[in-house]
Amino acid sequence: MDIHEYQAKSILAGYGVPVPRGGLAYSPEQAAYRARDIGGNRWVVKAQVHTGGRGKAGGVKLCNTEDEVLEAADEMFGKRLVTNQTGPDGKIVYRVYVEGGVAIEREIYLAFVLDRKAERIMVVASAAGGMEIEEIAEKEPDSIIRNIVEPAVGIRDFQAREIAFGLGIDAGQISQAVETIKGCYRAFRDLDATMVEINPLVLTSDGGMVALDAKMTFDDNALFRHPDISELRDKSQEDARESKAADRGLNYVGLDGEIGCIVNGAGLAMATMDMIELSGGKPANFLDIGGGATPERVAKAFRLVMADENVGVILVNIFAGINRCDWVAKGIVQALQNNPVGVPVIVRLAGTNVEEGRKILVESGLPVVRAATLGEAAERAVGAWQAGTQDTAKVVAE
Repeated sequence: MDIHEYQAKSILAGYGVPVPRGGLAYSPEQAAYRARDIGGNRWVVKAQVHTGGRGKAGGVKLCNTEDEVLEAADEMFGKRLVTNQTGPDGKIVYRVYVEGGVAIEREIYLAFVLDRKAERIMVVASAAGGMEIEEIAEKEPDSIIRNIVEPAVGIRDFQAREIAFGLGIDAGQISQAVETIKGCYRAFRDLDATMVEINPLVLTSDGGMVALDAKMTFDDNALFRHPDISELRDKSQEDARESKAADRGLNYVGLDGEIGCIVNGAGLAMATMDMIELSGGKPANFLDIGGGATPERVAKAFRLVMADENVGVILVNIFAGINRCDWVAKGIVQALQNNPVGVPVIVRLAGTNVEEGRKILVESGLPVVRAATLGEAAERAVGAWQAGTQDTAKVVAE
């Protein structure tokens, strides 16, 4: 789960990470009021959306008067911000964050990420702040510092000092850098985060240090331990399909293909998508209905997949171990009888109670195409989609 910049800064400030003074606004007038409340003669208005690269897309504006703050906020509200991370659909701006200006002397990149290969938390830092980590890796790969944190003891002072010295931070600011690095680590550890990123971490002309931008991502599976973090979720920034699936206990990721997938098991779902690609088609989604696929759960999966207007075929691939093929078959029948989908449905069942499942499908009288293997199922799904595409093209031509 991602959260907004202002939320991440509020959390990190509680762990001793210095952040600029700022305020949230839901209207241009409120943004101008926030600027007046902050004081000073320079402010930054930032669109609060779940994406990086906001500055290049017009989502960050430097203002010298309250009128400029109001105008900048007015321009952002309701705007669809498109960055290299959002895709063409972009993210709509519903709130902005107003911060006091900072006299920047240097910018640094600092992040804590979960390294799944090393099974450890890794510190990633670079003296080339202000850029995305991908740009840094491409343009200045030698500037990247990587440091593994031993989970038994956490990050030690000597590690934090090594990172700070490696970033070329002056001796007078080392202690502040150490506290900032350790504060980020504690926030990561205590809140079950999967990423804490400060980009840039700014060294100011008066010898200070502030987190000018911040991002945090949390492990969805650990949110039950952190109800206060769970409440920070902003569904307006999520894919509506994925948000709807999560609320119903389904693992769903929307893609841009035409063949909808309903599969039990993440590994089998990945294999199913690969087989569709090998057969010449494109999957419309990743959907893992899990091990306890009751008829009601399968019916929910069908409704979710068909909510995508691009879906022209549905491929159901079930390998039942803990699950049961007769349960899945009942779910398919229930879903299609209550809500006919209007597109070809290809079903491959294997495993526990497979014969009972196939019998239920046959006796239902529904136009379900059955397949014995994954390869056969993928080929039939792609063939059905191609046939539908040709029929559509013929109708349009006529």
